[in-house]
Amino acid sequence: MIAIKENFPRFTPEQYFAWEEQQNVRHEYLNGDVYAMTGGTLNHGRIALNFGFILKAHLRGSGCQVGNSDCRVNIAASTDYTYPDLSVTCDERDRTNTQYITYPCLIVEVLSPGTEAYDRGNKFRMYRQNPDLQEYILVDSSSVAIELFRKKNGDDWQIINYQAGDLIELKSINLIFPIEQVYDEIIFGK
Repeated sequence: MIAIKENFPRFTPEQYFAWEEQQNVRHEYLNGDVYAMTGGTLNHGRIALNFGFILKAHLRGSGCQVGNSDCRVNIAASTDYTYPDLSVTCDERDRTNTQYITYPCLIVEVLSPGTEAYDRGNKFRMYRQNPDLQEYILVDSSSVAIELFRKKNGDDWQIINYQAGDLIELKSINLIFPIEQVYDEIIFGK
């Protein structure tokens, strides 16, 4: 997905929620400004769907919830809201809110040329403010490659690079699976 800053007046969070309900596209809300989330490639959507199926199948009946790119995430200790490609929350406090989650343990972003720098930089910096986030995953949409950032101690994060033939281990939700499942039926091309 690509975030494009819109030229709207600054909103309060309440105004943003009311306004966005009337929109045809999703908008991230950062410091009072809104950013349209425009479409990605077919591979981007298919990779996110494959990953979502893996997560949902594993977590069914666990009490954890998997959110797709329509699930808004509140950046901890702020009034900023983003739309990651996938998120997982196992926190009871997220069960009663119908507009967003605040306590994800896992966030997945499928990389696009237009958003890669943002997903690696400022967006990850924002997500790291959440003390409940344990793993942040960046999925390449042009080759079989996944980067997993795992929280170690305090603000320290470990990076693990996966490629074809590897098993992905998500400790936050106790799941191990072959990387190829994320890329099932994906054709890389021009």
